[in-house]
Amino acid sequence: MPFHPFAVVPVPAAKESHHRTPCLWRDALSVRSAAVALLLGGALAGCAVGPDYAGPPKPDLPAHWSATSYRRNAGKLDRWWLRLRDPLLNRLIEEAVAANPDVAKAKAVVREARATVQQTAAGLFPSVSGTAEVTDNKTSAASAGVDSAPYALHQGSFDSTWELDLFGGTQRSVEAAVRSEQSAGEDLRNSLVTLIGDVASYYVEARGYQARIALAERTSVSQRDTEKLTRSKYDAGSGNAVDLSKATAQAASTEANVPTYRAALAADIHRLGILLGRPPDAIAALMARSAPVPAPRMPLPTGLPADLLTSRPDVASAERKLAQATAKIGAAEADRYPAVSVTGSVGTSALRVGDLAKYSSVSWSVGPSVTVPVFDAGKRLATVRIAEAQRDQAFATFHSTLLTALEDVENALVSLSQERVRATKLTEAAKNYREAAKLSRSLFETGSASFIDVLDAERSLYSAEDSLIQSKVSAAKDYIALAKALGGGWVEPVDVSTPIIVDTNTGPHLREALK
Repeated sequence: MPFHPFAVVPVPAAKESHHRTPCLWRDALSVRSAAVALLLGGALAGCAVGPDYAGPPKPDLPAHWSATSYRRNAGKLDRWWLRLRDPLLNRLIEEAVAANPDVAKAKAVVREARATVQQTAAGLFPSVSGTAEVTDNKTSAASAGVDSAPYALHQGSFDSTWELDLFGGTQRSVEAAVRSEQSAGEDLRNSLVTLIGDVASYYVEARGYQARIALAERTSVSQRDTEKLTRSKYDAGSGNAVDLSKATAQAASTEANVPTYRAALAADIHRLGILLGRPPDAIAALMARSAPVPAPRMPLPTGLPADLLTSRPDVASAERKLAQATAKIGAAEADRYPAVSVTGSVGTSALRVGDLAKYSSVSWSVGPSVTVPVFDAGKRLATVRIAEAQRDQAFATFHSTLLTALEDVENALVSLSQERVRATKLTEAAKNYREAAKLSRSLFETGSASFIDVLDAERSLYSAEDSLIQSKVSAAKDYIALAKALGGGWVEPVDVSTPIIVDTNTGPHLREALK
């Protein structure tokens, strides 16, 4: 789990505790000495109520992946897309990380979470405010017995309030805010994992459609040649109209696939543009030149199922949300106990400004106040029960997220393994169909084979080669899916401090008309 350097963090507990008994205070000789004892005891002992989070749950996970016959050592998944060895893909991924709107939103959520930590931690310190005023006054004769002359009264004061965190309610709130920030950081990492996987998947699909378009065009040219040969035989009287019609229909059927593939290719290119935070056709020129379908040449380090607790950002985020929900129980529980505040005020008033600093013009007050919840019809207890139920929901979400992660990895491992077997068979089939098509055509030209043999061989060859391209695309996408399932993604530091919109002229100024 990521470590947060914030100084105000609850005292860690070795195991989860569900006690709600507040710290005990002794030797109180008076109300004032009791208040002092509460202050010192709370500061020194770090008193807290509610359950202490014991750390990430340790579910019973399998020792190895069932889809593999051996255990592969854990390794790094940093920049896994470099294994696809496609410079343009690398460039597109870097641009997407820098400009994708979803990533920008996730960065803003991190900034919000950090500000929330600062805002919540401010409750641990006193608040001080100051006032200054000058008033013109006149006492009426009816109330004072004598008509007084108007006079100016100068006043100034400083007021301070400090609510002591005796039962750790504010500390629990800070704890929850810190864990929410950590969860937001994991959500940002998850956004990057998803984004990189999506860019790679759509890029692979686009290259696959380009390959299928080229295959269809190349095959249709060959089929048109067959049509010409059949027509020549028909014109010479050695062929028939049925064979000619079939040859023409097969070529036209193959050519009809091209518009469908072009539309799918355009959709993938448009989606890539959006993922890069640009208009849909922004990278059309970059993708105009065809390139091979990226083929992974190195295996991914799958590690062990237990590694998903830290490598999968969605699992890590769910665990941090569970920790946050646990801390909120303590914050709700602390609200059921007395609240002790120390208030102080220093003021001065005088008829002349120069007299404000005189001791005779100064007044002050300081002292503790205690607020004790007496009766609220069970409202505070219900708040605790709500927080406990939300903690259970967070645990169920964590458990479900972890199980889904395990499923994703297992499915990707099986799919990748079986697709490689399928690709081997398709390669063999395409090779043999290629030989069969070449041989049947030669025999047809010499009259030693029927046109049905040629037609069947060409159709089978086209189908096998098209399936082989699709298999290459599927293998690459399974590889990408496995990398995503294992939590591989961007590892370089991501700047989250720069806002999307930088406001200017935020100081006092004349308000413009509403727009």
